[in-house]
Amino acid sequence: MEKEKYDLAVIGCGPAGISAAVNARIRKKSVILLGGELCTPKLQKSPLVSNYLGLPEITGRDLREKFLEHARSLDIPIHQVKVESVNRSNGSGFSIKTEERAYISGALIIATGVTVNELLKGEREFIGKGVSYCATCDGPLFKDRDVAMVALTSEAVEEANYMAAFCRKIYFIGGSGQTGEGLNPGIEVIQNQEVKEIKGNDFVSAIQLDRRELPVEAVFIYRNTYLPDRLLDGLALKDNHVQVDHDYKTNITGVYAAGDCTGKPYQLAKAVGEGQVAALNASQYLDRLN
Repeated sequence: MEKEKYDLAVIGCGPAGISAAVNARIRKKSVILLGGELCTPKLQKSPLVSNYLGLPEITGRDLREKFLEHARSLDIPIHQVKVESVNRSNGSGFSIKTEERAYISGALIIATGVTVNELLKGEREFIGKGVSYCATCDGPLFKDRDVAMVALTSEAVEEANYMAAFCRKIYFIGGSGQTGEGLNPGIEVIQNQEVKEIKGNDFVSAIQLDRRELPVEAVFIYRNTYLPDRLLDGLALKDNHVQVDHDYKTNITGVYAAGDCTGKPYQLAKAVGEGQVAALNASQYLDRLN
């Protein structure tokens, strides 16, 4: 697979991510902006934004469109895809993988929005030991085995259908309004039961619900927010937020973070400002490399 190359990759196309991309582009950097299915969904749903300087009483939808128009005016490509993993490439730089494509960047800005505030009991300790967030990446490892899908987003339906082709049994645990509509026959849908714990010794062996324990060898979790340290191995967190310094540098050289993923307050102006500062410092970092 041929990889597209950019000076800077920004993961997350909310206010912080768009601000970062715009400011880096103004400084003559080639930029790729990678986001979710709908850029800035939280802003999109806001009926009124009354505290953004210079634009009083603008709707969230209109402000979102202004942000995106600014990015488009600078020819910044916005790819609405889910980033599956980031790895440090040979030498300096990063390899960013999505389901269909891969990218190379010299620096990286993480702007993924609010991260998970509370993990499922047992989730973190079994990451890589039966807990996964990507069926395409890890699903084939569980051929002919029983697995559970914790479905908090609509993408879980497609992922469950994909895994049904080779797994022995799939339990689809619906949450956040996910009914399992569109699932292939044979996938067992479980609703109105809260996940209490993921169990196991060295590897996952079961998932405990309110009124039932399911013997499984893997648990795939689909939610709207990232675990940033799962996205990039070794990334330092503090209280489930990306830990940054005053320059919005993370503990990994060449990686910066901005916006809600760095912590409270979760405010629009803060996110835009952090995106700018992260982009300025990432640009300076790239200049030093060159």
